[in-house]
Formats: sequence, structure tokens, C-alpha cells
Amino acid sequence: MAEPASPLQRLKGAIDTLLVIDVFVVIAGACWFAVAVGLNSQHLEAPLKLFQALWEPLFTPAIGLLMGAALLSGAMAWWQKQVRR
Repeated sequence: MAEPASPLQRLKGAIDTLLVIDVFVVIAGACWFAVAVGLNSQHLEAPLKLFQALWEPLFTPAIGLLMGAALLSGAMAWWQKQVRR
């Protein structure tokens, strides 16, 4: 039988799951924006207005979380490389 996961392993798994969901939110937002801009050029303004309303409360934090995770991952990789030397 497998050992139960440690609290640190469970936390890492939860963070990984959150980041995967976050990536899909950011990708969906980019697709939505592209479609909304296209529809706006056809004088259908509702999708772009909804995107703009959700920009601050949803998409800005999602992009910030993704960028922060990327920076943290890079810093941790650099740190581990320095420790091995």
C-alpha cells in the first residue's frame, strides 16, 4: 500500500490544481476577448462589455497569479541549482 501524502505534498497538489484551473481561465479569457473584439466590429457590443466588466475582478488576478507562479517556479529552480553546487 502507498503511504499517505504528507501535508506538504497535499498542499503542493492543491496549488498545482489551482494553477491548472488558472491557466484554463486565462486561455478562455483570451479566446473570449478575441471573439468579443470580432463581434464588436460587427456592432454586437455585449460580449466585449461583459469581458470589460469581468476584467478587474476575474482576469487581472488570474493573469497575476499565473505570472507570480511562473516567477516563483523560476526562482525555486535557480535556488535548487545553487544549493546543488
